[in-house]
Amino acid sequence: MSSTHLLESPAAPAEKATLSKGLLLLMAFTAGMTVANLYYNQPLLADIGRSFGVAPDEVGFVSTCTQIGYALGMFLFVPLGDIKERKGLITVLLSLVCISLIGVATAQNLAWMFIASFAVGLTTVVPQILIPLAATLAAPGEQGKAVGTVTSGLLLGILLTRTVSGLIGGTWGWRFMYALAAAAMLALLLLLRMKLPVSRAAAELRYSELLLSMGRLVQKYATLRESALIGAANFAVFSIFWTALSFYVEGEPYHYSSQIAGLFGLIGAAGALGAPFVGRLADRIPTKWMIGALISLNIIAYLFFGLLGSMLWALIIGVILLDLGVQGTQVANQTRIYALEPPARSRLNTVQMVTTFLGGAIGSSAGSYAWHEWGWIGVCFAGGIAGLISFSVWLVHRMKNESP
Repeated sequence: MSSTHLLESPAAPAEKATLSKGLLLLMAFTAGMTVANLYYNQPLLADIGRSFGVAPDEVGFVSTCTQIGYALGMFLFVPLGDIKERKGLITVLLSLVCISLIGVATAQNLAWMFIASFAVGLTTVVPQILIPLAATLAAPGEQGKAVGTVTSGLLLGILLTRTVSGLIGGTWGWRFMYALAAAAMLALLLLLRMKLPVSRAAAELRYSELLLSMGRLVQKYATLRESALIGAANFAVFSIFWTALSFYVEGEPYHYSSQIAGLFGLIGAAGALGAPFVGRLADRIPTKWMIGALISLNIIAYLFFGLLGSMLWALIIGVILLDLGVQGTQVANQTRIYALEPPARSRLNTVQMVTTFLGGAIGSSAGSYAWHEWGWIGVCFAGGIAGLISFSVWLVHRMKNESP
């Protein structure tokens, strides 16, 4: 049987479970709790740097290692959601991330911290297994809503993590924050073992065929290529800002502690709460125009940061616009790619999110470097350029596909 036939043949149907409101909320909560592991370090980078006696541009590589690990973990593990029973897969991954978090909490030097942070990223891929699972379990016409709800939990986890990490880590130390995170993963593992339904494999492929099939999906679907490139640029926009924010607000004109810096996550949560609404719209209207409008919000946000960032009100407005634009674009992109080939949702999601988080890793490094070399203006310039790249990808694709 040819590889092409394997890719396009009908897969065994996934075991259908009723996606109750309670189960959907549990999946959203799980997504938020697990993705938080990637972002505990951001409001604490200055504190971690002081612990090891290193400069901001060096300690910023902690975020980069985490993002690179996450991208690799998605490539290696998330596609397994198409050929393995997902509940067991999630259990194994939660066990591994618990061990990785303990590694960070006990780090004795910066090299150890880099390796342990990479391991945390590598094993924190449960959210990207849950999102396509939610789309699979949802009733017809409700996939966008389900994706939006779980993604909203994920996004709230990303944003509220900064608040929790800033308050707890800033009060009791960053090591305590990571030890607490490890305990939370253990508790979550036990909860999911009881509540998450069994879900059969959606396809019958060997692992090597599974990985190779992702290349053919990229070749086959122009929408997937566009979506992945936009995701990469968009998450670079996001990571540039959040990596540099704690350094910016510690100095002129704010002089905020890491606890206060973490509170900006609460502001960003207002933007993330728009994700379910975007998902509902994606069930009803074409996503291609929504995405262009949402990308524009990111560019406007960086205008606020660059021109008026020394004023607190402008920083707050920019954070809300940035998070709504980035997260709304992500929901719209995921909704449209899941419709391309339902039996391959985990692989489609892998292509999308690996590319997205590679962009995030580049953004984390770019944010640290821009801050070290040029300060806040350099950060805003880097973020604005990334936003324009994202918009250019969208515009070129629209012109190419809408032309006579």
